[in-house]
Parts: sequence; structure tokens; C-alpha cells
Amino acid sequence: MATNTREKRRPYLPVFGALAVLTAVEVGVASLGLEQGIRIFLLLSLAAVKASLVALFYMHLRYDHRILAVIGGFPLLLVVFLLLILMVDRPG
Repeated sequence: MATNTREKRRPYLPVFGALAVLTAVEVGVASLGLEQGIRIFLLLSLAAVKASLVALFYMHLRYDHRILAVIGGFPLLLVVFLLLILMVDRPG
């Protein structure tokens, strides 16, 4: 029971493991022969997930008020939306 409580308070090693796995996936995606647009989209998505993990656990934002997530998340969603519009609008 004490181990479970300790993991909830200190999730640093599992998060570090997840970041290491995501980095390995990024290296794999970069070395695949995918189309450039798909590769960029996958790499940016993986980078966003990694940045979220770092912000949530290592910057301790997971334990802050939810309104801060809304304040920080809305501009991020706006950027993603605008990037998707630019990707669709680019000349082919």
C-alpha cells in the first residue's frame, strides 16, 4: 500500500520512462521514409505530448487549479488549429 502512495506522489521515474520511449519513437519516425507532411505532423504531435508531460509533472502543473490549464491550453489549441489550416492551404 505504501508503494502505491509513493508512486502517486513521485511519478518522476515512470514519466522519465515515458519520455525516453517517446524519444525513441521520434527517432524511429524521423528515420522512416514517410512523406514530409506526415512526418512533420507526427513529430510535432510527439513533441507536444512530451512537452505536456514535462509541464504537468516536472513543472508541477498537474496539481494547480484547472483554470490555469484552460488559460494555457486555449492558445495551444488555437495554434494547432491555425497550423492545420496552413497545412491544408499549402500549395500541392
